[in-house]
Amino acid sequence: MATEATFTVPSDQFPIGTVFEHLPNVTVELERIIPAQDVVVPYFWVRGTEVEDIESAFSEHPGVKEIRFVDSIEDEYLLRVEWALDYDGVLTTLTEKEVPLIKCTGTDQQWRFEIRGDSHSDISAFQQRCRELDIQITLTELNALTPVEKGTEETLTDAQKEALVLAYDRGYFASPREVTLEDIGEELGISQQAVGSRLRGALRHILGSTLSAIDIQP
Repeated sequence: MATEATFTVPSDQFPIGTVFEHLPNVTVELERIIPAQDVVVPYFWVRGTEVEDIESAFSEHPGVKEIRFVDSIEDEYLLRVEWALDYDGVLTTLTEKEVPLIKCTGTDQQWRFEIRGDSHSDISAFQQRCRELDIQITLTELNALTPVEKGTEETLTDAQKEALVLAYDRGYFASPREVTLEDIGEELGISQQAVGSRLRGALRHILGSTLSAIDIQP
């Protein structure tokens, strides 16, 4: 079964983590990873700085071939980095084990990686390889992707689907919430009590189907 895992790495243990020595208050987020013949080429955003030449904030590291400024939007900077695959690091290990990286965010405290394997064994193989290479990772979350039982959608009424989709799109389930039941009700032309009733009904069906599909082992 497909499995998602979250793990952390100390901020100074990731090649571009040297930026925090110069800019401790920034946040770095990898945008995507493109497998190439001899490098892994991701784009990443640096946020929370007004440095004009942000490239100078990154020190040289054996795991990095090149860092190049691409674009900027206000205080957000888009850069491209080419990693050296002969450097034993997290990204090269993910590439070696063919485990996709979903998201990676770094601060001066730590790097947080979210990955997905086709099975639990893929995650285990990645962890084992990291141990062999003395890469310091700490697993914080491990979740099997349990599919919602087929037919769940058919158990929802059109009104419930409409309310659920709108609530999700407008940020009702965000933290903190971006809209209220009253806001959603105004958009649907119904009372907030009616919105709450539709959402509770929809979520009850979805949770019931999901929980019944979970195989809990003793």
